[in-house]
Amino acid sequence: MTSPFSHDAPETEIVTAMRVCCDGGEGALGHPRVWLSLSHETGAVECPYCDKRFIHRDYAEDNAA
Repeated sequence: MTSPFSHDAPETEIVTAMRVCCDGGEGALGHPRVWLSLSHETGAVECPYCDKRFIHRDYAEDNAA
């Protein structure tokens, strides 16, 4: 299966939950904390601020870039 995303993410994290939190990193270098829900179709979501990609471990092989 091809990746549903049109670009390479600067960072990818494999997760075990379908809802994740992203704050962009440490302190002033980050961004406002956002909660993101992974798609039940793709098992993935990208942060709208920093483009970090979260992939559920059950979908990790399907989302390989």
